[in-house]
Amino acid sequence: MTPAQCRAARALLGMTQTELADAAGFGLSTIVDFEKERRVVSTTARARMLDALEDAGVEFIAENGGGAGVRLRHRRD
Repeated sequence: MTPAQCRAARALLGMTQTELADAAGFGLSTIVDFEKERRVVSTTARARMLDALEDAGVEFIAENGGGAGVRLRHRRD
């Protein structure tokens, strides 16, 4: 997950940085620093952010010639 994908995922979900920090179990500064590319965060931190965003309903799209991205998962009623 890239910082841009993280920002996009939060936007799709209407999730704040604080909400993501709470869901991932980190301080707000970890999310802010990652998204603004101020510092490299640990692999564990990135995995927990990714898991929290996926659990909230987004799907990350790998680089496949068309560019990496993020989308809302199809929800069944």
